[in-house]
Amino acid sequence: MSDDAPITDPTAEASAAAKPDPLRSVYTNSLGEILKQTGISLAVSTYQAGKVILVRYDPDTETVNTHFRAFAKPMGIAADAARLAIGGTNTVWYYRNMPAVARKLEPADKHDAAYLPRRVHVTGDIDIHEMAWAADGDLWLVNTRFGCLCTLDADHSFHPRWRPPHLSALSPEDRCHLNGLAMLDGRPQFVTLLGETDTPGGWRENKANGGLLMEVPTNRVLLRGLSMPHSPRWYNNRLWFLESGQGTLALAEARRGTWQTVVALPGFTRGLDFYGPLAFIGLSQVRESATFSGIPLVERLTERTCGVWVVDIRDGRTLGFLRFEEGVQEIFAVQVLPARFPEMLEWGDERLKHSYVLPDEALAAVPEEIRN
Repeated sequence: MSDDAPITDPTAEASAAAKPDPLRSVYTNSLGEILKQTGISLAVSTYQAGKVILVRYDPDTETVNTHFRAFAKPMGIAADAARLAIGGTNTVWYYRNMPAVARKLEPADKHDAAYLPRRVHVTGDIDIHEMAWAADGDLWLVNTRFGCLCTLDADHSFHPRWRPPHLSALSPEDRCHLNGLAMLDGRPQFVTLLGETDTPGGWRENKANGGLLMEVPTNRVLLRGLSMPHSPRWYNNRLWFLESGQGTLALAEARRGTWQTVVALPGFTRGLDFYGPLAFIGLSQVRESATFSGIPLVERLTERTCGVWVVDIRDGRTLGFLRFEEGVQEIFAVQVLPARFPEMLEWGDERLKHSYVLPDEALAAVPEEIRN
């Protein structure tokens, strides 16, 4: 999407998405225009509802389509044109995009990506938060229960690779609530955590302003005094993050140890991705519970919203949104997919029996008429 591309006024009357209860949503007309013009879609996880949602523009009906897939507590999502990984309760699910399968899906010529399940890795209950692909192909996970960054291999539940220096032990006690991960040049660079604490659940004592943003290679604390920070991202040579307890998108001034608010939004901000000048931000209602009591957002807003908001990062304007009316109250991850109308096949889908991926040298031996 070019900087000067026209966008429909987001204050226009919201259109009802074609989804029956209990997963009903509404959206601004401008969201459909944004997805149409950019040629992207979104993958959104909601652990509370147990769903991964593909948010797509449907050219046939000229509406925004929300396509639900069931998972056990899905949180982190790592995706690109070829790969998709989803972190759940004690599992990471791996998918691969097979364009040849997409071309065969009904209706004809509508889908431009088809993510097919490939394998499952059982981690145990490590409370997987954010995930990201590294330049070498490794998948990095935020292992919140053990307070570390880890990768996966065939022989182990997980392979710890880094933990904050203030943690004295690798223990499944959620001592600091490590939660967010930002990559730079294909390597882990920044993380967010909710406390510089080293006792079981110790971060909860000062969750309103005990959050930190850290640099992984140097073990240096860049920002302190944050309110439940999440979703750090390095984008356009700047360090962004969500100060979730305030309900804001923020920009870090790491050298000065300060940050500035880009925009305040009507929900607990968590889940962030970018495309051009646009930020796609997840919003959660947050429950009235011990975890979220006493944070600035709850004091600022008695009514909070759940959905995905689109913000122009140049001036902080809200350009559009998708809002869930019921059924979905919490969002974790928001990931841009480089496809207009992708599909995720379920594990029991009959088409998996007849979809094969072979190395190029083996494919050369397959009769041409059945290759695609």
